[in-house]
Amino acid sequence: MLSLLKTLEQQRVIRPLDYQFARLMNELCPDSTLTLISALVSFELGQGNVCLHIQEINTDSLFGQDSIISRELMDKLEHPVDQWLTHIETLPVVSNGSRPAPLVYDLGRIYLYRYWDYEVNLTHYLNSNEVIPLDLSQAKEIIDRLFGKDEQLNWQKVAAALAASRSFSVISGGPGTGKTTTVTRLLALLVELGMKSQHIPEIKLVAPTGKAAARLTESIGGALEKLNCSDDVIDNIPTQAGTIHRLLGVIPNNVNFRHNRNNRLHLDILVVDEASMVDLPMMSRLLNALPDHARLILLGDRDQLASVEAGSVLGDICAAADFGYSSNQTKMLEQLTGFQLNENQSPHNQTAGDHLCMLRKSFRFHKHSGIGKLARAVNDGNSQGLKEVFHQGFDDIALHSSQGDEYQALIKLCVKGYRGYLEQIQQQASDEEILQAFNQFQLLCALRAGSFGVAGLNQEIRQALTKAGLISGDSQWYEGRPVLITKNDYGLGLYNGDIGIAVTGSDGRLRVLFELPDKTIKHLLPSRLPEHETVFAMTIHKSQGSEFNHTVMVLPDQTNPVVTRELVYTGITRAKKRLDLYADLAVLIRAINSPTLRTSGLKQRLGSP
Repeated sequence: MLSLLKTLEQQRVIRPLDYQFARLMNELCPDSTLTLISALVSFELGQGNVCLHIQEINTDSLFGQDSIISRELMDKLEHPVDQWLTHIETLPVVSNGSRPAPLVYDLGRIYLYRYWDYEVNLTHYLNSNEVIPLDLSQAKEIIDRLFGKDEQLNWQKVAAALAASRSFSVISGGPGTGKTTTVTRLLALLVELGMKSQHIPEIKLVAPTGKAAARLTESIGGALEKLNCSDDVIDNIPTQAGTIHRLLGVIPNNVNFRHNRNNRLHLDILVVDEASMVDLPMMSRLLNALPDHARLILLGDRDQLASVEAGSVLGDICAAADFGYSSNQTKMLEQLTGFQLNENQSPHNQTAGDHLCMLRKSFRFHKHSGIGKLARAVNDGNSQGLKEVFHQGFDDIALHSSQGDEYQALIKLCVKGYRGYLEQIQQQASDEEILQAFNQFQLLCALRAGSFGVAGLNQEIRQALTKAGLISGDSQWYEGRPVLITKNDYGLGLYNGDIGIAVTGSDGRLRVLFELPDKTIKHLLPSRLPEHETVFAMTIHKSQGSEFNHTVMVLPDQTNPVVTRELVYTGITRAKKRLDLYADLAVLIRAINSPTLRTSGLKQRLGSP
C-alpha cells in the first residue's frame, strides 16, 4: 500500500503530507485499510473537507483518479469497503472521541482528532447560545427609531431584533443587502440599551483580511453618519476594524494565539465580517477566546466561496435557515418589529434557525442591473436565466469569448483599466489618490497557471503596459508595480491578500504603499516585503473581501473542477458598476451547475437535513 501511495505522491496526485501521515499511521498500526483511510482523510482535508464520509467514498475514483489506479489500491486491502468501519473501530489508533487518538470515527465519518474536536466545540457553542433578556418595549422604541415604522416586512429590522435577543447571531446576505447598515444600527441599539442599564458594551470589529477590515471600517463610517441617535451613542460605536489575527494576538513562529481559552478577550460584543472566509480551525480558536458573556455577530454571504482551508462554517450554519423560527422566537421578533412572521415559523419548539437572518433585498443592484440578475441566475443554477441575462441589453455586463482576437481585446481592456492609477503616479498624485485609482479596476482569474490564469495574464498585461509607455518593465521592480502579499508578516502588519503599489519616493528610491485597516498608509522598501507576487491579475479566491467599480473576470476555455458556482458568483459580485466576463458559455453553464459540496458533520450536528 505504501509503495502505491508513494507513487501517487511522486506523481503529485497526493501531497507529501498525505503520504507521510499514512506512513506514520502504518508504523503505529500496520494495517493496509487503515493506511489507505489515513491517506484519504489527509487528502480530503487538503481539498477543504473536514472529514472522510465513508458511505460517500467512490472506490472507482480514489483520490480523484481513474478506476485502474483505484483498483490497484483496493486490491491491496484485506477488507472490502462495507467492512471498513467495523474493522477500524477495533484499532487502537481510532477512537469515538472519548479518548485521544490520531483518528476519530463519529457520525459515519473519519476525522483527524483535532478537526473532530474543532467541530464538536463549535457545535457545543452554537447549541448553547442563549436568549438574552430584553426590555421589549424599550428595545422596540429604539428599533422603530433606528429603522422606521415600515408596514412592509423589513428583514434588516428583523435581523437587528434577532441579534439583540441572542448571544450568537448570523446576518447573511448578498452584496448590497445592507449587512453593514444593519449591524451599525444594531450596535447603536445595544449601546443605547447599555447606557440605560449603566453598562456600555466594549465592541470590537474584525474581518479575516486586512482588505476586508479596511472595507468594513469604511462602511461602518458611512453608516454612522446616517444614524438617528445621539452623539453619545455614536461615540461608543467603534469606527476601526482590525483583522482576526491581530485581535487574537499572534505569537511569532507559533500556531497558537495570545488570547485563548485560558486568556480570554476583553470585550462584550464581537462583529466578524466576511465570515464565509473563516475556516473551521480559526472559528474554533476565536470561540475559545471569547468571554462567556460575549455576543458574537457573524456577517457574510452564505453563497460565496468557502474558506481556503478546511470547512464551510458559515454555509453549514446557514443551512439551518430553511427551518424557520421557533414559536417563541417568532413571537419575540413580532413584538420587537411589529411584523407578522407566521410564514417564517417552524413547527418545532426550538430550531437551529433561531439565530439566523437572511437579508433578501439588494439596494445596490436595482431591477435594471445586469450584475444583480446575473448573480441571481448563477446562484439559482438557472442556465436558461443566465443565457437570457446576456440578451436583455443591460449596459453593466458583457459576455466575451476568450479566443483569438477577443484575448487581445481583453489585454487592451486591462491596459485601459489600469491606465488611470498609472497616470496618477506619473502626475505625482497623493498616496491616497493612487491607491483609490487602483481599486477602480481589477482583472480576476479562476486559475493560476496558463494563458487564462494569473501567471500568463500578468505577463501579457505587463508587456502591454510597457509598450504603452505606462510602466518601465525592464526589471523586477518598477514604479507602478502592484503586488499582492501571499504570506503573513505579523511584525510588519501585512497579511496574505494585502495589496500594495510601488512608487518612487522623494529620495528617488522605490517604496511600496499599503493601506492599513485603520486607513493609514505604510511605506516599505521592496526588500522588506514578505512573499508577494505581481497582481495585475489575481485569483477570484484572493479577491474575497474586496470590491471594484469595474471587474473583468476570465474563466478557462475548458471545464475545470476548480470553476464552481460559488467561484463564479464570488467573481461576479466583486463588481459594483461594471462586469466584463470572458468565458465560453458552455464552461460557464457547467460551472453554475457544479456547486461546491464540502464534507463535514456540522450540519448534521446542528439538526440540518
